[in-house]
Amino acid sequence: MDLALPPRVTPRAFERLAEIGAADQGKALRIAVEGGGCSGFQYQIDLDAPAEGDLVLEGEGQKVVVDEVSLLFLENAVIDFTEELVGSRFTIDNPNAASSCGCGVSFSM
Repeated sequence: MDLALPPRVTPRAFERLAEIGAADQGKALRIAVEGGGCSGFQYQIDLDAPAEGDLVLEGEGQKVVVDEVSLLFLENAVIDFTEELVGSRFTIDNPNAASSCGCGVSFSM
C-alpha cells in the first residue's frame, strides 16, 4: 500500500525501543487502530513480531510496524515517546483525528 505520507517515528521513540531491547527479543512496536474507546477509535500499542503486509519503519536498529488497515487512519501521524511527571509512554500525534479524549488513546475521525 502506498500512502502519500506514511506515519513517521521520532528518534526518541526508536531510542526508547532500543533501551527496552525490543529488537533483541525479536519484537517491534506495533501500532494499530481498533474500533472502541470513548471517541470511536482507539490506539493499540504493543510489542509484537512483524507480520506479512505490515509497514515496517526502522531506526536505531529497531522497528515499528503498522498493519494495512491501521495505515488508513495513520497517514502522516507521528509516533513519539514522552516522559512526563505522570508517567512515560509512546504517543501518536495524528493529524487525521477530528478529536481525541484526554488520555490520548481514543480518537474520532
